[in-house]
Amino acid sequence: MKILLEPILVSIVAGLFILVIPKRFRKVIEFFSLITSVYLFVAGIKIFFAAPINIGYFYVDGLSRFIVPAIGLFGMLVTLYSMRSMASYKDISSYYAYILWTIGSSILAAISNNIIVLLISWGFLGFTLYALINISGPKAAAVSKKTFIIIGGSDSLMILGFGMMWLLTKSLNLSDMRIDIAAPTAFWSFLLVAAGAFAKAGAMPFHTWIPETAKEAPISVTAFLPASLDKLLGIYLLARLALNVFILNSFTYAILMVIGSVTILAAVMMALIQHDFKKLLGYHAVSQVGYMVLGIGTGNPIGIAGGLFHMLNHAIYKCCLFLSAGNVEYKTKTSELDNLGGLSKIMPITFLTTLIASAAISGVPPFNGFFSKWMIYQGLIEKGKSGGVLWIICLAAAMFGSGLTLASFIKLIHAIFLGQRADGKENSKKDEVSWQMWLPVSILAILCVIFGIFAYQIPLKFFIKPALGSEVLFTGEWHTLKATLLLFAGLATGLIIYFLGNFKSIRMSDPYIGGEPVGKDMRLSGTEFYNTIKEYGLLGVIYKKAEAGFFDIYEQGKALVFGVGGFFQYLHNGVLPTYLVWTLLGMMGLFLFFLK
Repeated sequence: MKILLEPILVSIVAGLFILVIPKRFRKVIEFFSLITSVYLFVAGIKIFFAAPINIGYFYVDGLSRFIVPAIGLFGMLVTLYSMRSMASYKDISSYYAYILWTIGSSILAAISNNIIVLLISWGFLGFTLYALINISGPKAAAVSKKTFIIIGGSDSLMILGFGMMWLLTKSLNLSDMRIDIAAPTAFWSFLLVAAGAFAKAGAMPFHTWIPETAKEAPISVTAFLPASLDKLLGIYLLARLALNVFILNSFTYAILMVIGSVTILAAVMMALIQHDFKKLLGYHAVSQVGYMVLGIGTGNPIGIAGGLFHMLNHAIYKCCLFLSAGNVEYKTKTSELDNLGGLSKIMPITFLTTLIASAAISGVPPFNGFFSKWMIYQGLIEKGKSGGVLWIICLAAAMFGSGLTLASFIKLIHAIFLGQRADGKENSKKDEVSWQMWLPVSILAILCVIFGIFAYQIPLKFFIKPALGSEVLFTGEWHTLKATLLLFAGLATGLIIYFLGNFKSIRMSDPYIGGEPVGKDMRLSGTEFYNTIKEYGLLGVIYKKAEAGFFDIYEQGKALVFGVGGFFQYLHNGVLPTYLVWTLLGMMGLFLFFLK
């Protein structure tokens, strides 16, 4: 019990202590927050190596065990990163208090067995998310309100779902539940609780808060919550329901597969046309959730293992991408792709980490994102052995989505690092961010490489297989180390050929297009690559609807509420004859009702 409660209590007390430290002692606040985050990471490692725990309110098994140290790792890296990236923010005490409380509440949610304890921690995370977004000031008020309503509304559905589960089992502990979903009450309870998991992770249709949060919130907040912790907790809860709480049928699995496929394609299509790199990354944070839901929806060990592995991989490379983007914004003071270019020589570390994380999210071998996607593809093929055509459609959607992901990150890399600078100047002088900002992204980029090359030896062996509790059988083979050596051998051969050539005879000239020197008005920023997609027939109509909020559950809900409110406001117009008419109609309705 002590090993579980200690990090949670420490995070609460440390957050309260930070709030009482005078704001003028900024360095003390930052150092104390960093030390506390390191302690929480170490405490998470201790929980990982502890024996399985089931003591009523708390439950630590293979599934929750690796979530806890991951929460601590991201919390520690974001805290270190924030020491420099949040230097311009005044209310730093509240920021670090919320960060530490978020870590503690996330750990509590991951180890909760009692549904009341889980709901308390889950609801408190909604509050800290709202508060952290609001750190940006008045410009983030509308986004934080939208986020709070979507998350809070889905939490209400989750409470209703858990209540129905209690009626079915007469138990408050998840470890005591085993519910056959064949009954209508069980089916709806699963969907209601899953809605809370979807909103937290960012799956459709509860996704629209993420791209807007990515644009307006501090980049460290986006990297910490929507990009990493919220994905871990949302998919963890969905996996817990599917693996341990409910006995799902083929229809329910099909629903998950459809939601996953639609999320992949719809979000990546929106990411493709973005000009703001934070919104682009935000839509990709949504798209990648689709792979996780799709993997769990296969219902077989290899697919579910792939979904869980992709959950962990996504948290790593997407946190890396957001923090790398934060480095760019910190130096250039802009997030518009049109205003960037030529930063590869100026920020070489950030360029390399962005390149690695972009390759990982796009499913390029030998990085970690390739391996988890490959497992999900195998899960879909395994699903196909039971018949039907849905698996073929989902497989095509997943592979097509991966291709579009690569296309959008080629656009991002070109526009930020490889393209011509917006001001037309050439500057090769290095101006990298400080070590507090490049060290966290470097660690995450290294993990992308390690978890890809040594996928069998480290993440699958120690994290994913114990979480699944069963053997994972691969229908195909991917020799990670051999493939990596062959890839590097090919790259080395190309470099040797390059350096052995006679380059003295090569003439260097200014870039030109159509025989004319490239002028300022002829600059290609990279954002033009896919603009024509918005003009293609049906796609153009869909894009216009999406930009108008037609697919936004928040905007549609707001329109409905204000529409109904406007109708009743019209009825209550203060005109006496109108009230008399409605009174008469009401009396007639009552007479008709009682006559029956």
